[in-house]
Amino acid sequence: MKEVKVSKFEDLKVGDFAEVIRTISEDDIQKFGELSGDLNPLHFNEEWAKTTRFNGRIAHGALIAAFISQAIGMKLPGPGILYLGQQLSFRAPVRIGDTITVRASVIEKIDETRRVRIDTTCTNQDGQNVVLGEALISFKLFE
Repeated sequence: MKEVKVSKFEDLKVGDFAEVIRTISEDDIQKFGELSGDLNPLHFNEEWAKTTRFNGRIAHGALIAAFISQAIGMKLPGPGILYLGQQLSFRAPVRIGDTITVRASVIEKIDETRRVRIDTTCTNQDGQNVVLGEALISFKLFE
């Protein structure tokens, strides 16, 4: 299948997908920390973070999850949907300078409720899965 941008439930097919690619910067971590209030030293204090099993600072997991929201809300299916839920599993740390590819793929359409299940996979530049999950979205905004 090829990457698509779909905004109508009827046009969406199992296997359709969209991707967002983002290189994580110091600025991303700073802004996310300020916005979320998560100022954990694991994200902000290199000396402290070096004493952990990660051996250095890592990005917020929720920051990476926000890029899943971008893929779903802006690309597939795109604007006009309601994001109902997201199950996530954080598999590996993301560091400043890592390039993350978020892939959102349709795995099921539920015609009766106009809902869609979406597989969400985030990989780093080495092809390692860093975040895996599944989202549920709805096309019923006005009914």
